[in-house]
Amino acid sequence: MPADVYAAGRLDFDSEGMLLLSDDGARIAQISSPKFKWPKTYLVQVEGVPTDEQIKALAKGVKLNDGMTLPGQARALETAPDWLWPRDPPVRHRKTVPDSFIELTIREGRNRQVRRMTAAVGLPTLRLVRISVGPHNLKGLEPGKWRLEGES
Repeated sequence: MPADVYAAGRLDFDSEGMLLLSDDGARIAQISSPKFKWPKTYLVQVEGVPTDEQIKALAKGVKLNDGMTLPGQARALETAPDWLWPRDPPVRHRKTVPDSFIELTIREGRNRQVRRMTAAVGLPTLRLVRISVGPHNLKGLEPGKWRLEGES
């Protein structure tokens, strides 16, 4: 692997999933810059069961303390995807409060944006997994594994 490889974007300490690495400075700038609005898709485990109104609000854009988010895409999932690996440590489960999964695509990258968006609509995030950035996705990758661009 080349010596001058850098991350294109970031993941919070308590988030999981895709992180793109590159030795191409122009590509890193394109992926990271809000100007290009690369879509980033997340699998979000939330506390509670989302209503249609909450899903529509997430897709339409949510008012946060630093302004409205751009419209995106959101959909509730009936169950966790079968490919999702177990989290270590596990997410806390409460007997009286159900949890569920949402797939959310945004085109910004504000600090802790997805967590703040779900909280703003009354669905606190329990687990956050980035599953794709632009045309790149986690398909077939396990935690800690990697592939070169163009490999499937």
